[in-house]
Amino acid sequence: MAYDVVIIGSGPGGYVCAIKAAQLGLKTAVIEKNATFGGTCLNIGCIPSKALLHASEMFAEAGHSFDTLGVEIGTPKLNLKKMMAHKDATVTANVNGVAFLFKKNKIDSFQGTGKVVAAGKVSVTGEDGKVEEIETKNIVIATGSDVAGIPGVKVDFDEKVIVSSTGALSLEKVPGHLVVVGGGVIGLELGSVWARLGAKVTVVEFLDA
Repeated sequence: MAYDVVIIGSGPGGYVCAIKAAQLGLKTAVIEKNATFGGTCLNIGCIPSKALLHASEMFAEAGHSFDTLGVEIGTPKLNLKKMMAHKDATVTANVNGVAFLFKKNKIDSFQGTGKVVAAGKVSVTGEDGKVEEIETKNIVIATGSDVAGIPGVKVDFDEKVIVSSTGALSLEKVPGHLVVVGGGVIGLELGSVWARLGAKVTVVEFLDA
């Protein structure tokens, strides 16, 4: 099977590139190794974190600011399971939106790990180990990046006590004390979510500011 362009990765860079290429008349295919489209941003990054940020902000507002506006609702009660369901529904809606746009623009998709094997040739290895080869005039690598490790330190994420940013999006209960290693955007966003929901949060940052 031959294409004008094959894009490896369906995150914000990959899916936007694919849609635009298809709209310009190019026969387009996307290779995605995960079960859903959207990459880190839609599945375990920007979208779920912003959904929890918004929900936690509403919870905090209900408990502190509504009364001053003349809105009396009493002490708000947290239903974490329902809040997580809201987050998951938001993610699903966005992921399904990408799938719809692929279908609308007649973009073919392959699930598996993409690898450039030669000029104009890309292989796709599925979970079952089956390999399929695709011919294409152009290749776009939009695989994104992965978490960088801490040099000299091995961290075993059990996603219960020691969690990654992904695990911090799906905790089953509010921690009594959460230590966030890293004061960047991701750490502060997730720290603020759990602080608003009742956790004591300590941020550990290497830099002065």
